[in-house]
Amino acid sequence: MTTARYGMSVPFAGLQLSEHRDAFRELVDLGYTDAWSSEADGADGFTPLALAAAWAPELRLGIAIIPAFTRGPALLAQSVASLASAAPGRFVMGIGSSSNVIVERWNGIPFDEPYKRTRDAVRFLQTALTGEKVKEEYDTFTVNGFKLGLRPAEMPPILVAALRPGMLRMAGREGDGAIINWLSADDVRTVAPIVTEAAAKAGKPEPEIAARIFVCPSEDAETVRAQAKFAIAAYLNVPVYAAFHEWLGRGEQLGGMWEQWKAGDRKAALAAIPDSVVDEIIVHGSPGECREHIQRYVEAGVTTPAVSVMPFAGIDPMQAVRDLAPQ
Repeated sequence: MTTARYGMSVPFAGLQLSEHRDAFRELVDLGYTDAWSSEADGADGFTPLALAAAWAPELRLGIAIIPAFTRGPALLAQSVASLASAAPGRFVMGIGSSSNVIVERWNGIPFDEPYKRTRDAVRFLQTALTGEKVKEEYDTFTVNGFKLGLRPAEMPPILVAALRPGMLRMAGREGDGAIINWLSADDVRTVAPIVTEAAAKAGKPEPEIAARIFVCPSEDAETVRAQAKFAIAAYLNVPVYAAFHEWLGRGEQLGGMWEQWKAGDRKAALAAIPDSVVDEIIVHGSPGECREHIQRYVEAGVTTPAVSVMPFAGIDPMQAVRDLAPQ
């Protein structure tokens, strides 16, 4: 890979968190530079990385992402500071609005003004992590007199999960870069310049563009496509992702899926997803073909590819980690 960074998503399927020591060590041996967690319906975003901080101190650690809604501001700052303290100079914080499904349906929190909530969380963290007392009325919450008791030795970069132009510009202007996902390598050429231009206008350094890239190293294309369509339907019918792909120009390609999904016909919705869309946003094929496809993301503007293994077609996820290694 012609990129300084090459990450793998954690934790690994089929392993308890207590069983990850050897897996983290293997990531280092295989040449991965980063381990990236997430937070949806599995492990929380911080705990796997806390273990990696102790077991594999060579790895840089990133979260893609923590929702801006699901922790109060003070607790969010404490969590970020704790991991930044455990892995000084090696932690990247990712924050975003998440979706109405995770925030509202699963956590019972109103999904109101997601742009402003994310922006306010970024601004709060940038102040709170300095150890300064925060007494501020933000648009979406108020903090009255919070002072962080564990100031990290090094300020972690804060990346903003972004889909469409408003959030992409905010990621470049307010944060240290963007986290992107569920898009093709060619889509990166549309998305990344918005972040870099906003950063330049704000007088900031070149931003990091981290992308979670969904990969299945299997040459059984028929099975991969059939199983990938379930994942695509689960995500791209969520309103924020539907709007994203409409903006990217896939309205015609995905219109049939959206129509059938709204009508309640899940089977017809899956059938309406074109194979071409699967091939654009799910990397699959031989390990060599997958690495070449990932490289296209890098050439398009991604600075940190974070591979997420999709266990389709009966592949062994850990073997896939080995097969996709940069060395």
